[in-house]
Amino acid sequence: MGEIKLNLKHPELFRDKAYVDGQWVEAKSGKRFDIIDPGSDQKFATCPDTASEDVDAAVRAAHAAFQDFRKRTPRARADLLAKFDALIREHKDDLATILVYETGKPLAEAYGEIEYAASFTRWFAGEAERVQGTTFPAAMPGRRIFTIKQPIGVVAALVPWNFPIAMVLRKASAALAAGCTMVAKPSPETPLSALTLAYLAEKAGYPKGVFNVMPTTLANTPALSEALCKHPLVKKVSFTGSTRVGKILSAHCADSLKKLTLELGGNCPFLVFDDANLEQTCDALIPLKFRHAGQACITANRVYVQRGIYEKFANLLAEKTRQLKVGHGIDKDTTMGPLTVPTGLDKVAAQVEDARRHGGTVLTGGNRVGLSKGYFFEPTIITNATPAMRVAEEETFGPLLALFPFDTEEEAVRAANNTSMGLASYCFTKNVDRLWRLFENLEAGMIGLNSGNSSAAEAPFGGIKDSGFGKESGKDVAINEYLITKTGTLTLEGHY
Repeated sequence: MGEIKLNLKHPELFRDKAYVDGQWVEAKSGKRFDIIDPGSDQKFATCPDTASEDVDAAVRAAHAAFQDFRKRTPRARADLLAKFDALIREHKDDLATILVYETGKPLAEAYGEIEYAASFTRWFAGEAERVQGTTFPAAMPGRRIFTIKQPIGVVAALVPWNFPIAMVLRKASAALAAGCTMVAKPSPETPLSALTLAYLAEKAGYPKGVFNVMPTTLANTPALSEALCKHPLVKKVSFTGSTRVGKILSAHCADSLKKLTLELGGNCPFLVFDDANLEQTCDALIPLKFRHAGQACITANRVYVQRGIYEKFANLLAEKTRQLKVGHGIDKDTTMGPLTVPTGLDKVAAQVEDARRHGGTVLTGGNRVGLSKGYFFEPTIITNATPAMRVAEEETFGPLLALFPFDTEEEAVRAANNTSMGLASYCFTKNVDRLWRLFENLEAGMIGLNSGNSSAAEAPFGGIKDSGFGKESGKDVAINEYLITKTGTLTLEGHY
């Protein structure tokens, strides 16, 4: 591709230093690390490699800022979020460009992520003014009982690379609406988008120390994250990522009993019944599965298809999947970009080979794609899938879809629930009684009922089982993750 030039409309949005206490700073070590374009395997930027030794200054800055920010009125916090929201939307073209080169996702998907991300700033601007206390009638005479909600304090946000703008804003919007301050640690693959958000937050008028961003390498991530989790001034941790890492962070937070929100792995099932509208089902499944090359926690990983329509559905799905155009995300004709990290290629290839060994058939795809040294893999469909295959047990996080046949509803539910995870499940049928049974019987925090999209700012987002706990959007529940409830009991004299 030659040297990568971002050609931003507003070059000042490109930020390649850490943002702490309102200052753009280098790491104490002076070290920096490379940011790689997944579509070409080329370096296009560098960032400071902050480490555990940099954590205390960032947290103390956030704590100092909290002393004033917590006293801002809900209306003032709502106004700040509204200004932040307007700036994000105003600069969506440059944000989309940065997203493409950091994550590899197609330009259209990058715009889609920004629109989705900004839905959180807009939603939580309203939530800021909807925080309410309660009153309770007392059992004893002369007593009054009431509660108030207050911001919890400094929040550490540990953010993944697959939706870096949306995941920062889903956490930050709720925290800022509540009156908390934040130290965000973006993924090593995608720090630039988070730093651009810090710049826009500053322009929106957020005081220094309210929103801080610490980029770091994969090598320094464990120690830096541990330092954030164990810092006595950090009162809340929100993490999106793997179940394995979520359990480690949970242990780090246990000693100080920190409040914790965990949005972890998916391995999500997708059930298709004989009476489903197959066109509707395919049109929901393809974007759900192949968006960002299958690198989403809520993507369909295991697709269970009732035997009577199995072959027809597989062929229709393959026909539509073959229409996807693999290429660099900045190419406007691209509908599926590369994987973000090269290890993702190895995992998908290994699952395809394992499926073949266990009798699976590659209906379409199945190979790496040699495009400009990027991390490309064909959108792939495996038929004749069985529970013995790795794809049945492992979250793929890549453009691989396996179709498992089933006969009865009970069999499908049993297979769908046969996982340690419980983030999202999907089912397609025109039988309303069955839909309700599946809503109640599938073990997941979110159920798509003839829908492949379970995520919206107004809908509670979160899983059960090994997929974590806590909610990250929706009315009341998400902002409450960043609030404490304080109970007051008043005893009156000379009154009933």
